[in-house]
Amino acid sequence: MKVLVIGAAGMIGRKLCERLLKDGRIGGAAITDLVMADAVASDLGVGSGFARSITVDLAQPDASTTLLASKPELIFHLAAVVSGEAEQNFDKGYAVNLDGTRNLFEAIRAMGDGYHPRIVYTSSIATFGAPYNGPIVDEFFHTPLSSYGTQKAICELLLADYTRRGFFDGIGIRLPNICVRPGKPNAAASGFFSNIIREPLAGREAVLPVSDDVGQTHASPRATTEFLLRGAQLDSTQLGARRTLMMPGVRASVADMIAALRRVAGDSIVTRIRRMPDPAVMAMVAGWPTMFATKRALALGFLAEPDFDSIIRAHIEDDLDGVFVR
Repeated sequence: MKVLVIGAAGMIGRKLCERLLKDGRIGGAAITDLVMADAVASDLGVGSGFARSITVDLAQPDASTTLLASKPELIFHLAAVVSGEAEQNFDKGYAVNLDGTRNLFEAIRAMGDGYHPRIVYTSSIATFGAPYNGPIVDEFFHTPLSSYGTQKAICELLLADYTRRGFFDGIGIRLPNICVRPGKPNAAASGFFSNIIREPLAGREAVLPVSDDVGQTHASPRATTEFLLRGAQLDSTQLGARRTLMMPGVRASVADMIAALRRVAGDSIVTRIRRMPDPAVMAMVAGWPTMFATKRALALGFLAEPDFDSIIRAHIEDDLDGVFVR
């Protein structure tokens, strides 16, 4: 199988590529060619006989020609300008998140000759918008309240329509909040959820810009990698016309998260969280959905952690080599 990962240098992209490099296969198919693409240079795949990294800016008109040169049979499309940055930079958000995706879809359509890859596309809960009455069910309507959410909602529709027309076999993986994100804070508006866990465990102070009652549904990077791999192997005829699935996760408030951190790591770690309310962040958070009923995904075998303690332990095991700063 030939595999392409777009957005390979991002947090989830890197996790996915590391897994693919380690396994060397997806299900019963050996990976014969793995192209890992991003707008920034990466050292992924050095020394591997079947993988290589390339630098491609999805916003450039000729990007798709380079990305599809090997005619990959499986494409993971993870590249995106994240929520906060897409809101601040309108043009860049649409150029990458919408135009880049549409150009990719069009380039696949133009290739013809029976080329029909599987595309696993990552979407976001930002596609939803208030009002909310209880958990978001699989049939909930899209009324995004941000540019990022609008871009993702449009791409979900394009994914479904291009699949319906037979140009490729698309499946959308709509992710809950990914926590705990390793590395440095990014421009995502939801970044504080990871910051208040990651930074204290690393011995650094973390700023909490919202109140303790703010909640969200979370899944770890470990679980997210499994979502993507399952999406790659799923019999997509089970999806029907609705090609995007909302992924499961753990519903936890900030207070629940801090309590879990205390149980896993101790009181001294929790003292590194500093409360500093930010009205702009609080206003953005107020428009987010927080609870989801993910019956379709669960029925198809997509699973997340059982509790937030497990999410913290996964971060310590996967990203801190089992050790944190006490």
